[in-house]
Amino acid sequence: MNITQEKIDNLNSIVKVSIKPEDYRERVEKAIKTQAKKANLPGFRKGMVPASHIKRMYGKSILVDEINNMLNDSLTNYINESNLQVLGQPLPKVDESKEFNWDYNDEFEFDYELGLAPEFDLNFSAEDKLSYYQIKVDAETLESRIKNLRKSYGKMTNPEVSAEDDVLYADLTQLSPDGSVFEDGIANTASIRLDLVKDEEIKKTLIGLKKDDVVDFDIQAAFGNDAFQVSRILNISEDDAKDLQSKFRLTVKNVNRLEEADLDQEFFDKIYPGGEVTTEEQFREKVTAELESMMAQNADQKLQNDLIKYGLGKIELQLPDEFLKRWLKATNEKLSDEELEKGYDDFATNLKWTLIENKIIKENNLEIKYEDVLETAKARLDAQFRMYSPQALPEDQLSQYAVQFLQNKENANRIFEEVKAQKVFEYLKTVITLDTQEIEYNKFLELN
Repeated sequence: MNITQEKIDNLNSIVKVSIKPEDYRERVEKAIKTQAKKANLPGFRKGMVPASHIKRMYGKSILVDEINNMLNDSLTNYINESNLQVLGQPLPKVDESKEFNWDYNDEFEFDYELGLAPEFDLNFSAEDKLSYYQIKVDAETLESRIKNLRKSYGKMTNPEVSAEDDVLYADLTQLSPDGSVFEDGIANTASIRLDLVKDEEIKKTLIGLKKDDVVDFDIQAAFGNDAFQVSRILNISEDDAKDLQSKFRLTVKNVNRLEEADLDQEFFDKIYPGGEVTTEEQFREKVTAELESMMAQNADQKLQNDLIKYGLGKIELQLPDEFLKRWLKATNEKLSDEELEKGYDDFATNLKWTLIENKIIKENNLEIKYEDVLETAKARLDAQFRMYSPQALPEDQLSQYAVQFLQNKENANRIFEEVKAQKVFEYLKTVITLDTQEIEYNKFLELN
């Protein structure tokens, strides 16, 4: 077997793989004998089918399989041994002029296109300067948070008519496109918080309702296509919720309203059970500190976004764009040309930053441990649970949920990439110069 590479330019090359009969005959004969031992054909005892019979019946398909296996193995080995930094996967070049007999005497030659990663240098230094914001809580944000806490521990009442911040306890029934009830469709009884409804027009139709009132609405539009919210309300999986298009009929069973709790010691002890808060002033100080801790994450996220934008402008990277477009089409059969052109710039931008991230990690020996991935998964799950209850889950239960969450390959990859991005971010913060500025939260929002 002979493998050669022909460089077209710094980002594209052609790899030629030549295979002669002596390269594959022994391998094919071995595969035929193995198949003969496993074959169960009429007229033969199992395992006693002659190899010649298998070769006559299935020899060509076995030859094709083995040639394909040889190609995959040899290409992978060649790329690794040559230390080629490829993007995507090798794409076979179709040559209509080449025809093979597949008769065990063919000499095969296959050509593959490779897209190569660009070479570049990292040049981040203290001369690179970016703004870093220390966010302070403004009065409006503080009052909103206190109001939510008071409602979370307030008294439940049942008014006759729903208002803006009420909770509808209702039956939900899936509808057909013609507006009739979808037979054997999704049906569930759930509590719907009106303050979480994002579509203002839909929210208006849910205000002023009383028991037994009926409203048809678009649940995806109501919650801004939030698959988590839709899945929770309908008691279906998030994957099913993402693809759901139907409207739903809502029938009110009850209207629930949380009256705000008094700012007294009983309330303080529920939020901070250690007895550390005894006055409204101390309570406000604690809430302010917690909010500013959360807002530090917003500041970090903005700095991270600014760093990516700055880094991509600082380090010029060229990609084998035409090759990558062909690869995306080859690996996504349903991808239209219009969708490809519309989404390619974002794909290329993400790929460029991934190349920069990987180089930073490699050159600076940054290590990503399983413990980091697990802790990040726990933090993400904890944040989701706290959307519905301010009480934290027990540590052992949260850890169990996180381990189960990471058993899903897609979840694990997403969290791994998040940890990798965080490692790179923390490293770059130690390299560049940060211009720290104080700003109120409402003013900070205007920057985004």
